[in-house]
Amino acid sequence: MQKKPGPIGVFDSGYGGLTVLKEIIKTLPEYDYIYLGDNGRAPYGIRSYETVYHYTLECVQHLFRMGCHLVILACNTASAKALRTIQQNDLPGIDPEKRVLGIIRPTTEIVGDYSRSRNVGIFGTAGTVNSQSYPIEIEKFFPDVTVYQQACPMWVPLVENDEYESEGADFFIKKYIRQLMVQSESIDTIVLGCTHYPLLVDKIRKYLPGDVTLLSQGTIASASLENYLERHPEIREKCSTGGTREFYTTDDTGTFDRQAGIFFEQPVSSRHLAL
Repeated sequence: MQKKPGPIGVFDSGYGGLTVLKEIIKTLPEYDYIYLGDNGRAPYGIRSYETVYHYTLECVQHLFRMGCHLVILACNTASAKALRTIQQNDLPGIDPEKRVLGIIRPTTEIVGDYSRSRNVGIFGTAGTVNSQSYPIEIEKFFPDVTVYQQACPMWVPLVENDEYESEGADFFIKKYIRQLMVQSESIDTIVLGCTHYPLLVDKIRKYLPGDVTLLSQGTIASASLENYLERHPEIREKCSTGGTREFYTTDDTGTFDRQAGIFFEQPVSSRHLAL
């Protein structure tokens, strides 16, 4: 019996995944989308592998129950710490026809195409950096590329406290850029390995050398999803095409809606999801 098509689920620990959803909708506006932000238990970046895995799986299962056949983990920490286990261990038992995709692999598949020096930098949360997911995945596609990483623990709080355009933000932007670039003066390509960081892109560019390429994940993820659906018509047929968008948060909806509008760049009206 054919299962009813459903929305594409997009999950993040908080607001950052909205920068990815925004770009996905630009590329694939015809599909229905459900966004779930687990703001009530954020941030994920400081939590253990087991905790991130448990939280992520719980949210993915909720999206499945909402009718999603395809879920995108628009969160670097969840992609780094939970995706592989969910794909390999959980999906076969939940429903082998459902799919969960992350945002780290699409980035690592193309990052080497941008680097002439073969020296690539990663800005990310401590959780993403400590997972070593970027160096491991990049090595699979570009074994000649050397990866340098820098955790930026103050960048997410700056964004979420609406201080990302303040003069105080400049100190922490310069600090982490300096700590990354001192590792190798030959870095010519940098990945913004957290979905909050696009809101800091103007300040980051201000203090980076002009010849350094800066990669944001939203456009990469949207192109990758478009390609994935073209290559997998059996999944594409399970994605409904009504052009609707729904938003859920595990925290206060009023707070979520105010903050979400900054990331999504248009008004958001969410519903509360109790976990």
